[in-house]
Amino acid sequence: MDNFLSTHVIVNHRLTTVWLDRIWLAGIPAVEIFCGRQHLDYHNRAQIDELAHWFDDAELKLHSLHGPIFTDEVWGRSGPHSIISITETAKPRRIEAVDEIKRALEIAEVIPFKYFIQHIGTADEEYDERKVEAAFNSLEELSNFARQRGVRLLLENIPNGFSSAERLVYFLGETHLDLDFCFDTGHAHMNEGIPVAFDRMKERIRSTHVHDNDGVADKHLFPTLAPEGSIDWKKTMELFRSRPGQFPLLLELKDSAEVEHPIDDAKRVFANLESL
Repeated sequence: MDNFLSTHVIVNHRLTTVWLDRIWLAGIPAVEIFCGRQHLDYHNRAQIDELAHWFDDAELKLHSLHGPIFTDEVWGRSGPHSIISITETAKPRRIEAVDEIKRALEIAEVIPFKYFIQHIGTADEEYDERKVEAAFNSLEELSNFARQRGVRLLLENIPNGFSSAERLVYFLGETHLDLDFCFDTGHAHMNEGIPVAFDRMKERIRSTHVHDNDGVADKHLFPTLAPEGSIDWKKTMELFRSRPGQFPLLLELKDSAEVEHPIDDAKRVFANLESL
């Protein structure tokens, strides 16, 4: 399988070409960039232009972009106004959220990438039919905006009332939106379990977020390296290998001060998983 890395592993650092060089020199051929403004400020043209010039000459490819979930640089701690959610039922707030996401999608105009990872709602948000309608309106607009820039939206399974594997499949069946999935191992493990979620989503999986946890908290642990991780990686890799060539093995790991060499450790994870 192709082994790709999300910059989530360094998300509390400003994304520079130095970090991208390190990823390439580690033998990783492609990345997903996480749109946290402390990391990639998609409003900052100077940062985007610097990265665009680097990617123009680089062999490292930009596989995907993870849509922003907060407008601030402190993970939403500045207040509720900083939360970006496409399920907003108040139209002005929904328009604000969609416009914010569009600013991130505009990166494709200068740095081409294939997929844009989008959440429906926020973590632990409860299911609400009115919010489903808001999500549909948002995604219809965002999908058209993305396609005009050569990008496909992927919906991610996350731990909330809208985004279990079953709910995502049902949502696409009811809305007839032409979207696909990003399969998140940690979130599936916390919800219905990886085998059940994978079976429901497998036809539409185009990318992955691979990380571990204890089945309760969304810790984004390093698979095979973190002792508190509880995912059966042998079985998970068997599931992934049942769909050869359909999606990459893309690690989305926690940025932690306790991990001194995150990119080197990511390489170890790839080797361990591939050897299972």
